[in-house]
Amino acid sequence: MPSAQTREGLADKVYQAVKQSIFDFQLLPGERFSENTLAQQLNVSRTPVRQALFHLEREGYVEVLFRSGWQVKALDFDYYDELYDLRIVLECEAVRRLCALTLAERRVALAAQQRFWIDSAPSTLGASVAKEDEAFHRALVAATHNRQFLQLHSDITEKMRRVRRLDFTQQHRLHATYQQHQAILHALYAQRCEEALRLLTLHISESKAAVRTITLLRLQQARETAQAAHPRESPSRART
Repeated sequence: MPSAQTREGLADKVYQAVKQSIFDFQLLPGERFSENTLAQQLNVSRTPVRQALFHLEREGYVEVLFRSGWQVKALDFDYYDELYDLRIVLECEAVRRLCALTLAERRVALAAQQRFWIDSAPSTLGASVAKEDEAFHRALVAATHNRQFLQLHSDITEKMRRVRRLDFTQQHRLHATYQQHQAILHALYAQRCEEALRLLTLHISESKAAVRTITLLRLQQARETAQAAHPRESPSRART
């Protein structure tokens, strides 16, 4: 009989695999699936599959259907728009508090961001830039030393990751992110608070628009690929 540690390890393996399939649009929004199917595909029992799916349900990626298995939750762009708007409010307040610090304190708080976004050569690796982008915005909020601000920001970041990561799949968006982060940092160093607020708001708003466009394109491509691979099947997939 597998130990508790082994069961937890298997559940995490399933969790990571299903989450990645959702991120990669291998499991499409609205698509239904069963625990048995996943267990067979991943060569595990139903127990770790069920544990993983309940974890993903708590995070808002899937939902259980009464006597009908599971379903990938549809993408609600109104929900994501609200999260982007909340980020603007929270991060703008963080910038205002950053501007109240001395220049030396701001440079200490943003030293790692200075090294990556200004001092180092630009990266062309989307996954790396996506990770550092999260770190940039987290650093703005962390500088407030308000634990509730930071926890709220972390929760928002996790909820948005499903779509926000797509903003770093195109080179022109990577380039724009570098330019905009650099401009925000320079404005903060120069004590131009209103400019920093304007640039930050524009940066997040542009990301929101780009993510919607890229997501819809990826969904269309994924559906066309699935239809071409299984032209006679009629999978149950809901509208986004």
